[in-house]
Amino acid sequence: DGYRNTNQVSDDYRYQDGNYDAPNDGYYRGGDEPAHEEDAQSDVTEGHDEDDEVYEGEYQGIPHPDDIKEKQKKRAPAVADEYRDRADLMAERMEDEEQLAHQYENIIEECGHGRFQWTLFFVLGLALMADGVEVFVVGFVLPSAEKDMCLSSSNKGMLGLIVYLGMMVGAVLLGGLADKLGRKQCLIISLAINAAFAFLSSFVQGYGFFLFCRLISGLGIGGTLPIVFAYFSEFLSREKRGEHLSWLCMFWMIGGIYASAMAWSIIPHYGWGFSMGTKYHFHSWRVFVLVCALPCVASLVALKFMPESPRFLLEIGKHDEAWMILKQVHDTNMRAKGEPERVFTVSYIKTPKQVDEFIEIQSSTGTWYQRWLVRITTTLKQVWDNVLYCLTAQYRMNTLMLAVVWFTMALSYYGLIVWFPDMIRYLQDEAYESRVKIFDEEEVSHFTFNFTLENQIHRNGEYRNDKFIGMKFKEVRFEDSLFEDCYFEDVRSSETFFENCTIISTVFYNTDLYEHKFINCRLINSTFMKEKEGCHIDFEEDNDFLIYLVSFLGSLSVLPGNIISALLMDKIGRIKMIGGSMLISAVCCFFLFFGNSESAMIGWQCLFCGASIAAWNALDVITVELYPTDKRATAFGILNGLCKFGAILGNSIFSSFVGITKVVPILLASSALVGGGLLALRLPETREQVLM
Repeated sequence: DGYRNTNQVSDDYRYQDGNYDAPNDGYYRGGDEPAHEEDAQSDVTEGHDEDDEVYEGEYQGIPHPDDIKEKQKKRAPAVADEYRDRADLMAERMEDEEQLAHQYENIIEECGHGRFQWTLFFVLGLALMADGVEVFVVGFVLPSAEKDMCLSSSNKGMLGLIVYLGMMVGAVLLGGLADKLGRKQCLIISLAINAAFAFLSSFVQGYGFFLFCRLISGLGIGGTLPIVFAYFSEFLSREKRGEHLSWLCMFWMIGGIYASAMAWSIIPHYGWGFSMGTKYHFHSWRVFVLVCALPCVASLVALKFMPESPRFLLEIGKHDEAWMILKQVHDTNMRAKGEPERVFTVSYIKTPKQVDEFIEIQSSTGTWYQRWLVRITTTLKQVWDNVLYCLTAQYRMNTLMLAVVWFTMALSYYGLIVWFPDMIRYLQDEAYESRVKIFDEEEVSHFTFNFTLENQIHRNGEYRNDKFIGMKFKEVRFEDSLFEDCYFEDVRSSETFFENCTIISTVFYNTDLYEHKFINCRLINSTFMKEKEGCHIDFEEDNDFLIYLVSFLGSLSVLPGNIISALLMDKIGRIKMIGGSMLISAVCCFFLFFGNSESAMIGWQCLFCGASIAAWNALDVITVELYPTDKRATAFGILNGLCKFGAILGNSIFSSFVGITKVVPILLASSALVGGGLLALRLPETREQVLM
């Protein structure tokens, strides 16, 4: 017994530099209890009888074969990692990660949920709010920006889609980098890119530069969603994760409300701004773009005071930094609870086996750009490996099912979100056209028109010696009419055309009646002098107001769904939440067949948005929980990028059927939701599992 006891103590305690060190076996320890020399000596001599000592050369019996193998294994030198098979290293790492997952869950529970998590909640909420604002900015500024930049319909369509394209690329790229460079660092990069190019886009004058700035701005903000959810989830315990990630989703709704309210209060004041000469104009919509960058800037500043995710630091082997951050979380929460005397009892945390070794390039090696090129290509290669890892046998089925659910949800949601205001505008246009006034064979001579003509059709009329001075045409059409010895000065027009008209000895001075507005007309001895430059104002203030109102109500309508999903996320589970929400949303789509008025369409839009938000929240939660820490942001970025691709397709497909038929958009949206909802029910439930 004494012999065995001596061997056990010698294995468990190693004498180094005059002290006995406790074993680093990687398991969670409630406190730091140093082994004292006196205790070690007493343990060694306990139960030991000098008469039982075995001397060298004395017969000890035939050893058992298993004992021989065990002694040889102990005496054999440890094999260096570079000579071990990679599969063995990965197996060891996976075992370490499983131990770390359970230990980390216990540590987070010891740290508690309090002031630190709530502070991080609001900081990351501002970043998520910036993402919500970015979706609405371009749609709100288009009616005004087209006046300043003379945008055609195709240009406006490209500007609407370019943001989603940037967000798609940014989600995959920055999400992947967050698993290699860190959550905080990549989120700062993402927000900085968005803030810089959003600020720049408010000052550029040309369409090409504005398009480029919104593309890069979208690329930056695209990385926030995968990073924010991965970042925040790693400070939450299992019992709090589903609920508080759902509360975090409310900031996306707040972003939509903020953008709608700011557009409503700023853009209609077209005179807000300044001009520098005739070429540079800074109108109210540019002020709105600046104001929309404020949540991003606020989050960027606040994020400088927040720590990196300790879970990420443990994954890359930075034990001491992770321990200090966890101690900070613990102490902050305990002080807020009035228990500053409580001590953080964790002394050692398991760190996974490091398989990928980084070799720092020396400053004397090559030129500076060669060194940076190697670093960048190496990092991108690692990101690509992470992307491929999400499609390996272990995660392939979950990734493919989640991809289908994300895509079908995005296709129907974003498609309908664009289709609703387009349909409302179409219904308005129909009602407007039904009120058109028609004038047949009127004869007007020696009369001065100095007032607005709107929504009129003049057929077979004759106008002689008339003056059109300082007036506006809106939705006016002249057909088969005669203009003789007339004078047009300082005239502005919108959707106004002359068809099959004869115009004799007429002068057009300082007007925007350009050549394309005269269709099959005969111009005899007529003169065009000093045409207006730039784009004319098309008087769509009422439609602009409608866009703000619809977006505001649509954003506000998700509040009940957000609250319900947050309260029930951990009670009914993620899978039932996704499936139930998508199926209910599909049923809401069929009510759109009865939307034959503006108020009905707005009501069905609010119902649809409120029903679908629970599925979005549950998708965010389950995507975070299904993947390990070193792949979490990458997987989220891939799926969110696919979501933005679905948004691009949805916008393009659904808007093309406006004014043609309602059947195709409604059936496409409802069938996509039903298929995605049923498939979601086959996903694994993650409510009870720890973060790997």
